[in-house]
Formats: sequence, C-alpha cells, structure tokens
Amino acid sequence: MGCFSCFDSKEEENLNPQKDRDDRKELHLTATSNISRLSSGADRLKTRSTNGSKRDFLGLKDAPDVQIAAHTFTFRELAAATSNFRPESFIGEGGFGRVYKGRLLSGQAVAVKQLDRNGLQGNREFLVEVLMLSLLHHPNLVNLIGYCADGDQRLLVYEFMPLGSLEDHLHDVPPDKEPLDWNTRMKIAAGAAKGLEYLHDKANPPVIYRDFKSSNILLEENFFPKLSDFGLAKLGPTGDKSHVSTRVMGTYGYCAPEYAMTGQLTVKSDVYSFGVVFLELITGRKAIDSTKPQGEQNLVAWARPLFNDRRKLAKLADPSLQGQFPVRGLYQALAVASMCIQEQAAARPLIGDVVTALSYLANQAYDPGTVHGQGHRISRNEDGAGGGSGLKWDLDGGSEKEDSPRETARMLNRDLDRERAVAEAKMWGENWRDKRRQNAQGSFDGTNG
Repeated sequence: MGCFSCFDSKEEENLNPQKDRDDRKELHLTATSNISRLSSGADRLKTRSTNGSKRDFLGLKDAPDVQIAAHTFTFRELAAATSNFRPESFIGEGGFGRVYKGRLLSGQAVAVKQLDRNGLQGNREFLVEVLMLSLLHHPNLVNLIGYCADGDQRLLVYEFMPLGSLEDHLHDVPPDKEPLDWNTRMKIAAGAAKGLEYLHDKANPPVIYRDFKSSNILLEENFFPKLSDFGLAKLGPTGDKSHVSTRVMGTYGYCAPEYAMTGQLTVKSDVYSFGVVFLELITGRKAIDSTKPQGEQNLVAWARPLFNDRRKLAKLADPSLQGQFPVRGLYQALAVASMCIQEQAAARPLIGDVVTALSYLANQAYDPGTVHGQGHRISRNEDGAGGGSGLKWDLDGGSEKEDSPRETARMLNRDLDRERAVAEAKMWGENWRDKRRQNAQGSFDGTNG
C-alpha cells in the first residue's frame, strides 16, 4: 500500500487554499535550499553549513551542533552496487520510489531506495529522511548507511533487511509459506512499539512518525522488527503546545481520526496507527481491504463492534493461526489494541504504557503443546483456584462467560501495576542498601581520619 495524502490533494486545496499555498512556499524555500547543501557524493559534507541548515529545517535552533554521519555515495557507485538497477535487483516499491537490493564494494548487502521524481514524495521527504535517521539511533529503527544527491538523483542506502516487511508476512501469504505464529507476532509488536517509544519519549524534541504501517516495519533475521521510511516524520509539540498543525499525510486506514479531520498531530496519532497495525497482527486482515464484503473493508470499523460481543471474540483471531494461540493472551492483546484505537486521542495510552503491556505479552511464551495452548476451554473455580485467567471459552461454539476486552484491560493493568510495584520495590531496596553502604563507609572514614 503506497503512501498518500489521507484526502485528495485537490480537495484539500479547495478546502484550505491559503494553507496549501503557504505549505508549498515553505516546502520550496526550505527543502530546495537545504538539499543544495547536501554533498553530491564527490564532496564531503561541510560541517558548518550542514549543521546550520539541519537545525533550521528541523526547528532545532537551540540544539547542539550535530554532524550527519551517513556516508555520501556517487550515483555511479550505487548503479554498480545494484547492477545498474536491473529488474533482478528490484525488491519493492513505495511512496518514495523503487527499492533495489545491492552490494557495496565492501561486500555489505544494502537496500537502495531511488526517489521517483514523478512520485508522491520529493526533496523535502528525502531531506527529512537523511536528517532524522542521522540524528536518531535505536535497535528498532533501520540504519541509514548513506545517501546520494548527485545532480537531480536522490537515493537512500539502508542496511538490508532479509525478511522484508511485516506486510509481506501477514497479507497475501503464498500457500508454501508458513504464517507467523503467535509468539512471533507479539515479539514483532513489542519491538515496533519500542521503536515508537524511542521517538516519542527518548528523542528531544519528540518525533511523530506519522506513517506507522505494516509495510514500514522491516524484519531482520529472527523477525527482529525495525521502523523504516521517515520521510513524513515531524517534530512533536514542545513547551505548552499540545499539538503541531500540518497537512494531512499518511496512509488511508492508519490515520487517526482527529488528525485526518483537523490536521492536528500529536504522539497519540501514532498510537492510533500502532493500534491498527496491532489489529493486523492479531486478525491477519489488512487495514483497508476492498475485497472484503461491505462493512468489513475497514479493519477498525469491522473490529470495534466485536470487542464487546463475547460470542464473537474468536472471529478476531487470524484464521491462519488455526486456533494455536493462548486465549488469555488473545484477550490481553485485544485489550491493548482496543485502547490504542479509541476515537478520542486523550483516551489512548501513551506508547510507553503500550510497550510495558506488550513486553509482558511477548514474555508469556505460548506452547501449543500445553493443555491451555489448545485454546478450547480455560476456566477456574468460583474461589479462583485452578489457575488460568478466569476465562471460560469454547471455540467450538459452546456457551461463554469470559471477560470482555474492557475487563481484560483492567486485569492486564493490574498485572502491569504489580510488575511495576515489584520493580520499584527492588530499586528502592538497592538504593537503600547503597545509602547504608555509603553511610557505613563515611562512618568508617570518620573514625579512622
């Protein structure tokens, strides 16, 4: 699914022509002047001019000087690395342009994205991508190796991700390919959430990803996820600002409703998009699927009514799992997803809380061979004995007295609160022991001084 404005650009221009003209003017003046300062590959970046343009462009005028660490390539080098961009090297296509697998002279395998000059993204997105990935580093963000700005050529060079995108493993999976199992899905969700948490909570100022979707989650060996494609990323609000206002960009089906309607962007907009992707992981369905019957084409619209219908929760599990999932884990995952896709942004959790919840779920390794793993019935006595989560479930269509996702969310929060309390107690105990040790050392030194 390509990247495009949530609304048709002509329609938006009619709705707000002055804003559109201002945006285009700013885009032309800022992006053109800054692109011209990027090295063409023949020359290295000049630190002074690059640092100044980078801070001005990103609004980091008070930030310390930083240097773009990405390597600069000539077009000739990248043409050689990809065998002149032959079809055999082609591995995908997105809003930015075509992507090719290449191999550098050093022997390193890379992915080379070539900007489509007639495409939906342009110089501004190219510059944002270079600057963002030069400033931001985290295990769950894809590594930018370098770029090329030779003449009118714009190319980005990344580490090669051998397993492709999450979308490749969730949708239109060929019959000879094994579907993702439950444990792998939770691992991918937790890792992707950690990448988003870094952008929201660790980056300063915070970064709003703005294009979180399954095709932008790339997979390394062992299905380790990394976020890619930062061309639409924006710096988040700072100080007493609650949001940033911007043109509505992103991918239909993943855009948060308040952002699509008003252009007001917050970190909670990313949380909504994460919730859609998490629903894709749970259900195996696409965010938007025109091949489905009317009423089922939009994943969120289809799933929402099922959350509180106890008889239909099983329909939310991906059929390709063939019942191989923990029932309690399914409920907890649905609880997290339902909180993320709340209509009101204020009702959605912060991504840090989502990471805590998903780390918990990812650590609950599911074994299909266990009795609980069969998923047909999990129950406990009235007094709570017998283990399990208090759920009664019959996937063969029997009666259900299970918790709703809303109740499961409360249960999950209790588990997380308990884990957090234990961690805080341990930290307090360690600090207390350190203080006692220091006091004892001080007393010893005083005695012998």
